[in-house]
Amino acid sequence: MDAWWNMTLVQAENLLDAEEFEACAALASDLVDGPHSTMEPQAKALTYILVAKARQGAGLLEEAADAARAASLLVTDDDDVEIHVKARQALIAALADSGRLDEAWAECLRLAEVVSAEVDDQLIGKVYWVIGNVAFLCNKVQEGLEYHELAAATFSPARNLDVWAKFNKASAAMRLAADVADADTLRCIERAELATDVIGGSANDYLLIKLNRGHWSFLAGDSQTAVELLQAVCADADTTLPQILGEARLLLGRAFSASGSADAARENLLLAVDHFEASGAQQRADQVREYLTAEA
Repeated sequence: MDAWWNMTLVQAENLLDAEEFEACAALASDLVDGPHSTMEPQAKALTYILVAKARQGAGLLEEAADAARAASLLVTDDDDVEIHVKARQALIAALADSGRLDEAWAECLRLAEVVSAEVDDQLIGKVYWVIGNVAFLCNKVQEGLEYHELAAATFSPARNLDVWAKFNKASAAMRLAADVADADTLRCIERAELATDVIGGSANDYLLIKLNRGHWSFLAGDSQTAVELLQAVCADADTTLPQILGEARLLLGRAFSASGSADAARENLLLAVDHFEASGAQQRADQVREYLTAEA
């Protein structure tokens, strides 16, 4: 039974890595509630974390937050600090993506208290990473920069090039969202591009890299290049995650507005609202509506 359960958990993890989110969530949910579920709290927490990540990847943010919260309630840092930290990370990410920023920041402060010398350096880096993300989203830009600097100090391309690539890609996106278009941001973009070229990446990885380049071009005042890059991100709406499409359409709307194309700007901003609502990111949808009202 234990061997079967562990192998099935590994299978669910592989499905998550392959971005087969629905299949991962179904398999992990079966491990939680199905006939072969375990009563062991640490093992159950791990499966809830997988469910949370899969639901988030599929854009089901409320369900992701519920699963992550269930995981965090099953273990404490006294039981297993590493699993507890991973559960809190998943909860914070789901809350932040759904726009529940006050809740996400409160969870960040709790998570910061949990981090100790017992936690692996790579996991500590990921903790700083997620706290920095939420700080940026809460307009605590200086704190976001500081936490991302702490995260960068723990990551090494020699130790884990995949994590290095993902961190630089995500850090660039957060910096750009805060309108921080400095030399450090450009270095993050270039590191992510180089590392992803070396190790390869998923379709979403390449889309997010292109989204960062489009955002950078927009902030640099090159609206034409931004439009070309962002339209490429939106080219396959049937397979692209709604969160990515929402961000791309929002930027497209802003780029068209900057170039004087009011009708194209409005069309893309309305599409951004639809995509954000489809992903459960209601706060982002409301922000776009405010932008539309200001532009009218």
